[in-house]
Amino acid sequence: MVEGLSLPSYYLYYQSPVKIVETPDGGARVWRVSIDTGGWHEKNEIFAEITLGVGGEVFRRTPEEFVQEVERFRAHYLEGDGPIFALYETVQAVRDVAKAEDRHLTAKERALIHGIRKRTFVMFEEQLRAAGDLGADPDIARAV
Repeated sequence: MVEGLSLPSYYLYYQSPVKIVETPDGGARVWRVSIDTGGWHEKNEIFAEITLGVGGEVFRRTPEEFVQEVERFRAHYLEGDGPIFALYETVQAVRDVAKAEDRHLTAKERALIHGIRKRTFVMFEEQLRAAGDLGADPDIARAV
């Protein structure tokens, strides 16, 4: 493991979800979610900036917060068809109703959105893994 760094670790890096995972040889690998596909791109060159906190746009996240951030990101930037995108639309519809009624989300609505995002994370990650994406890890959401 990388000295002084507990892995895996999760971040929001310039509003983009990033995770750092341990490699079999005890090193670390940095994965950043793709704005184009929602998959994972290896970005080891940002390791020092993230772990040393250089700059003001790096925020550590818990696994649970990370799952929510990834799905918020994917729902915002990606378009498509199928069950995952239908669930993204459901989340947006709940948010739109609250906005139209000029109110905050209720506790029940927040819980619904949280649960949907957790589910879509697993679904998306399983599809990525099946397609050979080495950064895919649906177990993050299953553990929280």
